[in-house]
Amino acid sequence: MQRNERQTAASADERAGLVDRFRATRALTEALVAPLSDADASIQSMEDASPAKWHLAHTTWFWETFLLREHAPGYRLHREDWPFLFNSYYEAEGARISRAARGMLSRPRLQEVLEWRAVVNDAMVPLLDDPALAPLIALGVAHEQQHIELLLTDIKHALFQNPLGPAMWEGALPAAAAPAASIGWYAHPGGIALVGHQGEGFAFDNEGPRHRVLLEPFALADRLVTNGEWDAFIADGGYRNARLWLADGWGWVQREDITAPLYWREDEHFTHQGWQTRDPHAPVTHISHFEADAFATWAGARLPTEFEWEAIARGQDGASSAPAHHPSAGNQLYCAGPVMPMGSPGLFGDCWQFTRSAYLPYPGFRVAEGAVGEYNGKFMSGQVVLRGASCATVRGHSRVSYRNFFYPHQRWQFTGLRLAKDV
Repeated sequence: MQRNERQTAASADERAGLVDRFRATRALTEALVAPLSDADASIQSMEDASPAKWHLAHTTWFWETFLLREHAPGYRLHREDWPFLFNSYYEAEGARISRAARGMLSRPRLQEVLEWRAVVNDAMVPLLDDPALAPLIALGVAHEQQHIELLLTDIKHALFQNPLGPAMWEGALPAAAAPAASIGWYAHPGGIALVGHQGEGFAFDNEGPRHRVLLEPFALADRLVTNGEWDAFIADGGYRNARLWLADGWGWVQREDITAPLYWREDEHFTHQGWQTRDPHAPVTHISHFEADAFATWAGARLPTEFEWEAIARGQDGASSAPAHHPSAGNQLYCAGPVMPMGSPGLFGDCWQFTRSAYLPYPGFRVAEGAVGEYNGKFMSGQVVLRGASCATVRGHSRVSYRNFFYPHQRWQFTGLRLAKDV
């Protein structure tokens, strides 16, 4: 086969894979909401979260707005008034409902949103095989995968507000985590490291440009901090000792009366399967950056920088996309079912891991033209970077250069920590 024929075959295979990911992602979103009633799917528990129905609709708005409206000849919006309801933060796309008011959208009904999704899925079929649209389709798939994780964390927070502690999924829990071994360390000699997306496959714009950083010698823990270790932090007065905390963190602890991770009560925690006995060997999760930093100080360690994390993870880059049965795959989402940190090997899975790095643009970063340029760049202020993946991250979504980001007080996502230390 000649070189151009090989390139054509590879391109055809890549497009086929992209079509499969589009269909699988759209189907997974709908499978996850199948257990929910219309009322479940409509409630909004706080401004940071959105109703499940809104996630279903917003991801559909994305396909309709950036693919069908622009590239499908003769396509007409399903409803002319729905973009006002389901635009998120794209100023270039005009006015939109207040984020805090998304839970007031009793209409359209859940079934109407699902019908709209079916219409958009059918309309997308002619575009899926267009190689010129492949980068935009890949962005749309990654965007919907992000909202799958948000949907799971947002509905967990919503169900948590109910005194009955309702379960999203019934049935047996996953097996308990094995007892955590003593922390081991990945050692790194330091030096100049090349970080950022390496140029193969899809990546978000905030993952580049690729550039060099100088690392001092350090070590990164080979596992996440566990619930049992966090119990010891609490028992030792961790939430009462101002010397462990950043000033903003201590102010937050005092103001919000924080005494434990989110969803904890006594020896239980709230899960998608209702209230369950907390496993001391499983990774601690639903903590803020303030809490992660205080624990690291208490433990005589620190949080890693995002570049230290990436330097170690370069040797485990297959972890995010490995098959579900692969030992390096980590605990990530690959079907509609129980979502819970279990303590898996490697740097990917279970919980997003806080770093001490501010979420800032890399050297040479440029915001893309058009509305899609609003995707990441305008949020590069006041947030911190998290690395890895969580039990609610769609398998294959994350990668070694992936940069998640949240404000330092937020903890409704599956967030945990891995210690680092200077050598």
